[in-house]
Parts: sequence; C-alpha cells; structure tokens
Amino acid sequence: MRVLITGATGLIGKNIVKCCHKHQIDVHYLTTSISKIEHSETYRGFYWNPANKELDVACFNGVDAIIHLAGATISKRWTPDYKNEILNSRVESTQLLIDSLKNEPHTVKQVISASAIGIYPDSLTHYYDETSTETDHAFLRDVVTKWEQSVDGFSGLNIKVSKVRTGLVLSEKGGALPEMIKPIKLGLGAPFGTGEQWQSWIHIEDLTQIYLYILRHELDGVYNAVAPNPVTNKELVKAIAKTLDKPLFLPNIPKFVMKLILGEMHVLLFESQRVSSKKIENNGFHFKYNYLKRALTDLLE
Repeated sequence: MRVLITGATGLIGKNIVKCCHKHQIDVHYLTTSISKIEHSETYRGFYWNPANKELDVACFNGVDAIIHLAGATISKRWTPDYKNEILNSRVESTQLLIDSLKNEPHTVKQVISASAIGIYPDSLTHYYDETSTETDHAFLRDVVTKWEQSVDGFSGLNIKVSKVRTGLVLSEKGGALPEMIKPIKLGLGAPFGTGEQWQSWIHIEDLTQIYLYILRHELDGVYNAVAPNPVTNKELVKAIAKTLDKPLFLPNIPKFVMKLILGEMHVLLFESQRVSSKKIENNGFHFKYNYLKRALTDLLE
C-alpha cells in the first residue's frame, strides 16, 4: 500500500509516517519546502505550493489513499491577515488536491482529512457526538465547517471521504502540553477562568492509530478523535502538576488577562467541548490511553 500525506513533517504527520512504515506502507508526501524533499524507496517527497496552485502530480503515482493534515497553526496571534491564512491554508490546499486529481488518471480510493472538535459550539453541559448539527458563528466553527465542506469535494471523484475531528493532542514533543508544563514547572501553573471548561484530549499515539485504523479498515464518514474520558481544565492542570510533582497555589487566571496577552486567540483556552469517542470505539477501535493519568505518566515520567 502507498499513501500520500500532506503535513507529513508536522507533529502528527511525523508520527503517522513512522506508523505507516511500521506497517510496510510506503509514503509519498507533499511539502512547500524544497529543502525537505527526500527520496528513498519508502519515503518520497514532492513539491507543492497551494497559494500558487502548484503541485507535482507525480505525487499521486501508485497512491491508494491520501492523509490530508496540512493547515496553518491556530496557535499564533489571530490578526485579520492570519485568520485568512488559517482558513485559506485548509480550503486552498484541499481544492488544489481535488483539481489536480480531476485531471489525472489515479488510483486514490480514500481521503482521510484532519478536522477539529472546534466545529462544536462552546458548552459546559452538552455532550457532542458526530451527529450534532449545532453551530454558531465563532471563527473556529466557521473555519472547520468550510474546511470539512471543501473535503467533501473528493466525493465527486468517487473517492471515499473520512474526517478526523481531533481534540487536544497530548505529546511531549510539541503542541499544547509543553506550553502547559512550562509555568507549572516554575510553580506558576493555574487553571484558566473557572477551570470548569471541558477539555477533550487524546494521546498522540492513539490519534496516530486512529488514522491507521480508518485507513486499513476503509472507514468513511466523520470520527471524533478524543479519548473516552474528557476532563475539565482544572482537572487537566492538577493532573499535570501531580505528575510533575509540582505545587499549585496560584488563583485561577482570569479571562480578561489572557485576552490582553493573546487577543482573540484566548478563546482556545476557555472554550468547552465535551466530545464522545463512541463512534470510533463502536467500529472496533481500542484506545491505549483511556484515562488522563496513564497518558501523562507515559508522556512526562
């Protein structure tokens, strides 16, 4: 089997590449950086530039499935220009893949696209599953909705479409966890706001395995990639401090403080989404890290 991966050199992409190779799956990958192009028997890079609508169509040769992870990080100050980049990087890259496949003979049968639980509205009481259609007009909701709509365009090419709505990814090598650890190690850790907002998290190893599971079992549709037991922000911060054997004695950090520091991006710390993992479990997937304590012990000890 051979897959084409976009975003292969990012945190999640690197793990998926390793997992593919472990299962004797060859990887083609697209990169906007010529210096990151490698050529080996099982790992081969190709250049693309979605903003300029450039793509080396040789990337599709012998490919059975596409794992589409590319998109500008949301963990950067949301200026009006950067908000456009967050959206365009997802929609334009998806459209470029679709347009390129339209004009090429290819063997692609499935597309597995990253998505995000940010599509669900902020709520302390709702428990969201993949059938939820509630929405509002917050920036992240609009981005994820338009992102998923663009991915649906692959269906018009008779390609099976799968979407992986990802929660808070826990990894010691990047993402949110190392940033959360820094103040806690200095004795400056504290929950955000009331600390009651839900955090639907997932260990990076389980997230990687979900992509491979969807690929190997040819599952289509939408799947939440979150561990079975979400926690509140307060519980998350306390669990990290306990794992690191560090005290927590500061008062909770008020919302207005983080708004002053981060601007509009502060919503990432205060929004609450309690999300169900039942659909992927009902399709036979088993989580290695069901509980936060086990995940943090693995990552931090």
